[in-house]
Amino acid sequence: MGSKVRRCEGSKKIQLRTSEPSNLRTFTFLTGPSGAGKSSLLRLMYLGAKPTQGEVYLFDKKVDGIPRAELPALRRRVGVVFQDFRLLPHLTALENVALPLRLAGADTDEIEGPVRELMEWVGLSEQIDAYPAWLSGGEQQRVAIARAVVGRPQILLADEPAGSVDEDSALRLMHLFLELNKLGTTVVVATHNRALMERVRKPVLHLHKGEVSIH
Repeated sequence: MGSKVRRCEGSKKIQLRTSEPSNLRTFTFLTGPSGAGKSSLLRLMYLGAKPTQGEVYLFDKKVDGIPRAELPALRRRVGVVFQDFRLLPHLTALENVALPLRLAGADTDEIEGPVRELMEWVGLSEQIDAYPAWLSGGEQQRVAIARAVVGRPQILLADEPAGSVDEDSALRLMHLFLELNKLGTTVVVATHNRALMERVRKPVLHLHKGEVSIH
């Protein structure tokens, strides 16, 4: 990401200054007070928004200079776990996880095996036919994680993934993220959970008044 980036949200301006580029294949927490701009920073990272001022680089490409036709392929290299899960209620857990592959044009024969394997990996092999309303918050979160990583993204962004689960479930989620990181995925987790950060012991990006500092 560029050294100075500004994003305007209505009447609010969020200006970010970073002293060095983000490295790939790392596991990093992103924290800061409410309203500091964590979600805005994540949106810039998954191309959900453009900076009002400054430059954003993703995979060594300047975002503003990327042709519109190339954006879908670039976005598929970034997996996102949203705070509100954003599961489609009329699809089963398996169908929700398989959706990114279907949208990418994968054949049905190429989808079911990997999706079932991934559902087992996140501990949901017995819930593949369940609809989101039938699942607990923690189970919905794991479906969202599986959906975010089914396309094997190079970067995984998670916005408050432990916000709706208990401490034990939160730690299990972190172990999933750590395993992904060991496999080569860059992981960024936005959270307010200080106890969780102390348990996992990974670098922390602290966002405060537009300044990003590393702890």
